[in-house]
Amino acid sequence: MEEKKKFKVYKIIMLVVLVAFITFLVTSIGMYQYFTNHNFGKQLVVSSQNNGEITSQLSKYRRLIDQYYLGDVDENKLKEGAIKGYIEGLEDPYTEYISKEEMEDYLADATGNFVGIGIYMVKDTEAGKIMVLSPIKGSPAEKAGILPGDLIISVDGVQYTAEEMSVASNKIKGEAGSTVKIEILRGTETKSFELKRENIKVNPVEGKVLENKIGYIEFSSFDEGTAKEFKAKYEELEKQGIQSLIIDLRNNGGGIVDEALEIADYILEKDDVILYEVDKNNNEEIEKSENHPIIDLPIILLTNENTASSSEILAGALKDHGKAKIVGTKTYGKGVIQQLLTLPDGSGLKITAEEYLTPNKTKINKIGIEPDEKVELPDTIKNVLAVDEKDDTQLQKAIEMAQ
Repeated sequence: MEEKKKFKVYKIIMLVVLVAFITFLVTSIGMYQYFTNHNFGKQLVVSSQNNGEITSQLSKYRRLIDQYYLGDVDENKLKEGAIKGYIEGLEDPYTEYISKEEMEDYLADATGNFVGIGIYMVKDTEAGKIMVLSPIKGSPAEKAGILPGDLIISVDGVQYTAEEMSVASNKIKGEAGSTVKIEILRGTETKSFELKRENIKVNPVEGKVLENKIGYIEFSSFDEGTAKEFKAKYEELEKQGIQSLIIDLRNNGGGIVDEALEIADYILEKDDVILYEVDKNNNEEIEKSENHPIIDLPIILLTNENTASSSEILAGALKDHGKAKIVGTKTYGKGVIQQLLTLPDGSGLKITAEEYLTPNKTKINKIGIEPDEKVELPDTIKNVLAVDEKDDTQLQKAIEMAQ
């Protein structure tokens, strides 16, 4: 028998397409159930079955290593590599082993507050480089002049390829106040930046009043406190006399599920079903709206292929209950839920444990949510995170429908 802690800290859904890096790979572009009041530190007793075949195979390889390997053997690295390889054998992109050293970063992800330089990065497979998708507003990277499309060549003098993005991100992170040197390629020009790491608030809720008294609210993840920020922003716009509301969920990869449920609660009728969660034994958990709505306006949701997880929960709930029309393109289709389990040695296992369904029991995983009005951005748009309003055909359609 083996004892381990089960932190129902996260129910995570990662967005694979848009990988956000602040100081490390944000695997938390996904869906979490945060541990604010319960389950944190809960002890579980689980059975441990000895797989003799695996043990025998590993022993054989260890004997070969001891007999032939020329270099030094790091026992911890061998152990970590064996565990990671075992978990990767599930071929589930959302289930992964997390080392003790990485766990602190994973737990920090839930809050949406990070120490770093403030950039989103993706793999540019054509160039074989790490590309800056966008700097975060007000971040050291933005203030220094790093731009979308910049290719990261090196971090502190060490060069990294696209396939080494996770390693590079770990080198970029560090303590607040410390510095990191980044070399980038912009076109044919090479530039160097020395940036001071800061505490960064990621993805604040932003809003404004558009033409014809249309309110507009945008946020790109569901971090701790997002629902309260959303409510405050809505009330601010309401005082300015808005008569309809556009909620922009494009490129929103998800986050803390409770935040999405709370925002849905502001809009749906009391006791409306928001979400069904189903585990491997077909046990079903139902999440319902607990309060009367505070928002009673025509709502348009903007979505795209990077709208995922908690965003799809909100979009699916509002669509199924007829509370919003969706404009844009089909969502990502990430409808399985992970739990983060913490073992006694401090390491963790993020494992796919449940699937979620919309109020109409519509499946989302690997399917996505279709918009009511399909609108593509112009082919000239190269970066979906940097679209001028005049070129934003999806927003223009939303404005048309909201009038």
